[in-house]
Amino acid sequence: MGEAPMTTTAMLRAFCDAVEQRNGRAFADLFIKDGVYHDVFYGAFAGREKIAAMIDDWFYRTATDFRWDMHDPVTDGTTLYARYTFSYRSTLPEASGARAMFEGVAVMTLKGGRIASYHEVANTAPAFVDLKFAPERIAKIVTRQGAELKARPEMKRHLA
Repeated sequence: MGEAPMTTTAMLRAFCDAVEQRNGRAFADLFIKDGVYHDVFYGAFAGREKIAAMIDDWFYRTATDFRWDMHDPVTDGTTLYARYTFSYRSTLPEASGARAMFEGVAVMTLKGGRIASYHEVANTAPAFVDLKFAPERIAKIVTRQGAELKARPEMKRHLA
């Protein structure tokens, strides 16, 4: 007999805990073998190996002390939506150790009790202000993120 699927609440807590604990393997195990994580900053990571590396390497390259909480999850068993708050302490020189925080909505496609794809819509601009990014740099990043989001065919029904 296989393992019973995790409850939505348990899966979301494991998701957040894995990021906070820099445990890419535990994070990647929440995804199906060929799952895809579409990160608002870094783009798409396909497959468990790349998803684990995203957490263990990419996330922690310029940040530390992550906090991630999911709120008010709603699911029909196939799609899961959850509002979230996310913060970290930046190690970028211009940030001077500032804590950046932003809110967003996670959109997950589920398959067999695991995540097949993860997408997010996030208001990242306040985090860039927290990090003391120049206004021109913030505008360039936010414009790029908007264009990338609109270009994703799977997101069109969510943006309509």
